[in-house]
Amino acid sequence: MKLTDFDALTFDCYGTLIDWESGIFEALKPLLERASTPLTRDQVLEAHARHESSQQKFTPAKRYQELLSIVYKRMAEEWGLPSTHEECVAYGRSIRNWPAFPDSAAALQYLKLHYKLIILSNVDNESFAHSNTRLQVQFDAIITAEDVGSYKPSPRNFEYMLQKLDQRGIRKAKILHTAESLFHDHKPANEFGLASCWIYRRHSQPGFGATMDPGSQPNIDFRFNSMADFVDAHREVLVK
Repeated sequence: MKLTDFDALTFDCYGTLIDWESGIFEALKPLLERASTPLTRDQVLEAHARHESSQQKFTPAKRYQELLSIVYKRMAEEWGLPSTHEECVAYGRSIRNWPAFPDSAAALQYLKLHYKLIILSNVDNESFAHSNTRLQVQFDAIITAEDVGSYKPSPRNFEYMLQKLDQRGIRKAKILHTAESLFHDHKPANEFGLASCWIYRRHSQPGFGATMDPGSQPNIDFRFNSMADFVDAHREVLVK
């Protein structure tokens, strides 16, 4: 299997292209400053993962920015910290401020020359529109949790994506699903028989950060520590 075997890259966005962990932690700083006992970055991210995953399960049709408002409230309660409704809403809207990884835009612009690029993201359309301006590329399709009415790792999201792409003549065998999260993306990609590429942004850090522990290691066809590494590997294949 080679990177040049594929016609389309389906991307997770947050954690893969957008540095959501930095965005989450930065947006939570005003709340964290109220804590009498300091919380580490990973403690904060792991709490976020727990509450986000639970909320996505119980309210799968809720828009992501509204869902994050509830996540904020649940974390404040867990830590015994006061919060207001206005703060919860502001946290949900903070998605628009989450930064792209430094290599994302250039990598996507290069890959656009060789593949169709598709987003499959656990986000709402308004929030993604802000992130898309940071990524500086026109995607061939954008599929969000708001479009589907559920959140990954639900199989509904992958079924929807594969149906829509098949209608456009993009066969499953020619799709490489590209993502950081083993829990949200690589395990369900395995279940659907999709080839997968792990962008292991957390390669130098322990644990799973803002994503849940997948429980077992899914099969991975390609692994790179960054999008820049992906591009370098693709260039190497072209010159061989």
